[in-house]
Amino acid sequence: MAGGPSPGWPGHFRQAGRDGLRAALAASRANLLDRLADYRAALGDRLLVPYAGELNPPLWELGHIAWFEEFWVARNPERAAGLAAKAETPRPPSVLAAADACYDSSRVAHATRWQLPLPDLAGTLDYLAAVREATLAGLDAMPDSELYFVQLAVLHEDMHAEAWAYMAQTLGLPLRLNPPPAIAEAAGEIALAGGDWLLGSAEAGFAFDNELPPGPVRLAPFAIDAEAVSWRRYLPFIAADGYGRPEFWSKNGNSWRQAQIAERGVALPRYLRRRGEAWEIRRFGRWQELDPEQPAVHLTHFEAEAWCRWAGRRLPGEAEWEMACLSRPEAFRWGGVWEWTASAFAPFPGFAPHPYADYSRPWFDGRPVLRGASPATSARLRHARYRNYFTAERNDIFAGFRSCAG
Repeated sequence: MAGGPSPGWPGHFRQAGRDGLRAALAASRANLLDRLADYRAALGDRLLVPYAGELNPPLWELGHIAWFEEFWVARNPERAAGLAAKAETPRPPSVLAAADACYDSSRVAHATRWQLPLPDLAGTLDYLAAVREATLAGLDAMPDSELYFVQLAVLHEDMHAEAWAYMAQTLGLPLRLNPPPAIAEAAGEIALAGGDWLLGSAEAGFAFDNELPPGPVRLAPFAIDAEAVSWRRYLPFIAADGYGRPEFWSKNGNSWRQAQIAERGVALPRYLRRRGEAWEIRRFGRWQELDPEQPAVHLTHFEAEAWCRWAGRRLPGEAEWEMACLSRPEAFRWGGVWEWTASAFAPFPGFAPHPYADYSRPWFDGRPVLRGASPATSARLRHARYRNYFTAERNDIFAGFRSCAG
């Protein structure tokens, strides 16, 4: 699956003007409301889900999306300063009483979100609509320096809509989402000579702070899979007792593997099971026959590393992934799964946090970088420079990998 326009091409959301922003605001909201319709059909209007560290209450998340947009757009007195805006500047009150106390994710502890006195669904939808009305009313008068915050709000909403797809998979809720296209096994490898590469966003338009500033890196020659690893390539690792052989696993990977055996009686990819001679995968609550040509998905970083050791391969660094994606777009196919890399999520030299400082800075803790996109990722968020980041044990996300040699 192609990953969409390369950065810098006209037409990508990162280069959107006001008309593009209006269209994106409408499309992002329509996508969110489609997800909400699926959740309401499965859970009713109270939208109750059990507590789990990888989940958020859907009603809280809806209000948080509205709060974030209002906080950074309508209520932001520093908006004209653009990236120099000071987040701590006092703001006028929200249109919803106690919104800051309920929805500020930097200050509202995760475990408390299930007990907050939130508005009901109708009240939350009213809040979303009121905030969006204010954003649209002010859009035409905003100087270009202020449009960054509208773009940020759109992409933030897209991220939460994708998180709802992860949550539906975790809870086994029906969700309308097309599977990724099959892997073209004949694609093989892409050989690259290495050399100098400018890592990070150098194009005009929106960029996240962790993509900046761009800087040169020197890469040795390498070969990289043209596609993500498919189940057809991954299943032989299971058949070779890869999950029972500690020599393929890192220290932390072995701890994860042993914990899986203690909890489930077996270590296997999440949502995968054997039925006689066939493999099945659970997708949004339904077990179905595994298509071996699909990308292997719901894998931890530990599993990706272990497969690579078994296969005599390695995970690519994020600079290698980016070089292959952007220098060989005709051959490098991406977008079926988020892809684990060998790189730790860390600031680039010269990093400076953007006004929403909690987007990146608190998470520079060594967790791996993922590159790419998934079928649940919006076209606005798909970008070859985008750095995703999750802790290594996460397998609720739509994550797989591709491998490297050299």
